[in-house]
Amino acid sequence: MRIASRLIGGAVAAALLTQLSACGTLFYPDRRGQIEGKIDPVVAAMNAIGILFFVIPGLIAFAVDFATGAIYLPGGQSAQVSPEALREAITADGKVDTARLKAIIARETGHDLPLDNPQLLQRSGSLQQLAAYGLPPAA
Repeated sequence: MRIASRLIGGAVAAALLTQLSACGTLFYPDRRGQIEGKIDPVVAAMNAIGILFFVIPGLIAFAVDFATGAIYLPGGQSAQVSPEALREAITADGKVDTARLKAIIARETGHDLPLDNPQLLQRSGSLQQLAAYGLPPAA
């Protein structure tokens, strides 16, 4: 009897852990970071099954998938700009020229970003970030 209760307890704990980590986030980690799109019915169904068996973990799974964007189907587009192409946007004194940066992003990706928006938050990078991309720290 003691072994059966341990097996049941272990199965319940495993089920709770998988539901707390959210289905879309587990099965499709490449989808994280999406903001909008069509909802993947497979991920939604797996999260709904979590709600049927365990209400709170199922709701948490839905919340995590919506917050991370893993519940959305991929849009089929990705846009990346190489760090070498971004060097053109750095002025001689080490500052970023937003007009040049906007032009580079528009040229490379086809997306026009509102870099002149007053609500835009700008953060400075570090030498460790440059080293992660294999770039020397030079302006």
